[in-house]
Amino acid sequence: MSATTEPSTESKETRLRRYLRQRVEDGEVYIKSKFIADDVELSPKEIGALMVKLSDSAAELEIEKWSYTSATTWRVTQG
Repeated sequence: MSATTEPSTESKETRLRRYLRQRVEDGEVYIKSKFIADDVELSPKEIGALMVKLSDSAAELEIEKWSYTSATTWRVTQG
């Protein structure tokens, strides 16, 4: 079963990475998971899992869990 879900996860990760790179072109951003989810058509839960993964693997981005007030807020800057 994981063989069928893996390409989907890669596609979601690629989509999120592209979105974040576009958002940080003008500098750092603070953005809630629920708003990212709306923009990239994923669930906030998927965003949370992918952001943690990208924080370790995306050298071009610095991703930091910033706060939690009604939804997780992420601080994203260019790496």
